[in-house]
Amino acid sequence: MTLSRMALTGALVAALSACGGPSVRPDTPGQAPAIQADSAPAIEAALMRGDVKEARRLIKAATKRGPLSPHVQLLRDSIDRDPVELLGPQSYGYTVRAGDTIAGVAERLLGNRWKAYQLARYNGLEAPFALAAGRTLRIPGTPRAEPVRRADPAPARASPATAAPAPARPAAARPAPPASNPALARQLRTAGLAALNQGAVARAVALLRRAAAADRGNAAIARDLARAERIAATVRARR
Repeated sequence: MTLSRMALTGALVAALSACGGPSVRPDTPGQAPAIQADSAPAIEAALMRGDVKEARRLIKAATKRGPLSPHVQLLRDSIDRDPVELLGPQSYGYTVRAGDTIAGVAERLLGNRWKAYQLARYNGLEAPFALAAGRTLRIPGTPRAEPVRRADPAPARASPATAAPAPARPAAARPAPPASNPALARQLRTAGLAALNQGAVARAVALLRRAAAADRGNAAIARDLARAERIAATVRARR
């Protein structure tokens, strides 16, 4: 084969290679494969149920798929390592409040909710890690200011000292008792007895009642009035 023909053959082979199937690019040297989808929530849920066996199974399956996420690594250490080694021996007391959860306390006081299982083991708690209000937990580290909890504002109530006094109700006007008039009472009594002797019983009762009102406490007028009222009642009964 001549040199010209060999050059032509080489050019054809190169052209065919360029037009062939897709080329395969090798992995970039030193580049780590992407981290797999995070399975930490499922592992954490198993630990919060107290199902350590299931949590280990999930961690093992995640290990086979590739590099673990930081959360899964933390949860694996939470199972395998001593919580005092992980969180430190120094601690302070915290009184559980209504509505607290182990994950919420870990989020507020440790700054990481994924350390909830470590905190539960640190305090010797057993699943499902229900926290009773008033219980004291040991929190690793030193006390720090907690985030302010926002609560729904309560409706304002006026204190007894500042409440406006209710408007006073005017007292009902009472009629003043009639003034005593003994002289008038004697005249009315005399007229009443005269009417009674004449048989005008109704007139006698009316006059004696006026006499009693004009001189309250007069025993004689009271006796005359009582006698006249008895006579009036007898007369009505006979009709």
